[in-house]
Amino acid sequence: LDSQKEICVLGGSKIGLVELPWALMNPGDLLLLPDPGYPDYLSGVALGRVDYETFPLLAENDFLPDLAAIPEEIARRAKFIYINYPNNPTGRVATSDFYQDLVAWAKKYQVGVVSDFAYVPWATRAMKILAFCLHRGPRRSVLNSIPSPRPLTWPAGRLAFAAGNADMIEALNLIQDHLFVSIFPAIQDAGVAALLDPQAKEAIVQLNQIYDQRREAFVQASAKIGWQAFPSKGSFYAWMPVPRGYTSQSFADLLLEKAHVAVAPGVGFGQAGDGYVRIGLLVEPERLAEAVERIGALNLFG
Repeated sequence: LDSQKEICVLGGSKIGLVELPWALMNPGDLLLLPDPGYPDYLSGVALGRVDYETFPLLAENDFLPDLAAIPEEIARRAKFIYINYPNNPTGRVATSDFYQDLVAWAKKYQVGVVSDFAYVPWATRAMKILAFCLHRGPRRSVLNSIPSPRPLTWPAGRLAFAAGNADMIEALNLIQDHLFVSIFPAIQDAGVAALLDPQAKEAIVQLNQIYDQRREAFVQASAKIGWQAFPSKGSFYAWMPVPRGYTSQSFADLLLEKAHVAVAPGVGFGQAGDGYVRIGLLVEPERLAEAVERIGALNLFG
């Protein structure tokens, strides 16, 4: 990559994702978004005054898009598609075959690929796969990544970068110049350390191990009460189905009221997220097991 022409430094990946429709699309252009997906994608839709269509991420397809199911007229009209793997909220990690299919689909319909890579520190293999595929793919592509805050648990140090097609990066840099006055140099220096310092890399490895332990504890505890988890190796979330007779919102309300456990209702991430809740693996394994025990006491699972 040409650091002068193909990199845009951002104050967090959200900024780039929200700015992109504003910077690169005309009002009425079509943007394709995942459902369920990161809710703030819609902020970019509003700012850019663009149209959008969603494509579902379904359990029967391992929460990967079925690109062949996108109607021909929608695919031909689309200017960009947002992809997010490792995925929020499902935790799914995409395969190399999927990325190869995505590149071929994008070339066929001349659609720009925008990859939200916010959770890549938890799945480094996915980064290598995506970098390889996009290098061979359409030059109308942007790769978003976070080098510092999330993996080093520094949420106040908002820092990310977009990398890809030089014309797209130029447009992002232009709008950045109008909206912001650079990024505090100390935060950028910390980002450099996060990318290059061996101790920082080791800290990320250790943090991944902590989340693996928490995930395993949660999955084992939930299996004991008959609540089966979907495999997740790419984030600090678990994506869980709700029991029969409940929506994601009614189930979340019940858990908060009766078990004193807070979860995120899946419908908050899109209509295809209804029927699921997102669990944050943000406390010690013992606390996660305790939360599952409280849920199990409600006798909701078979």
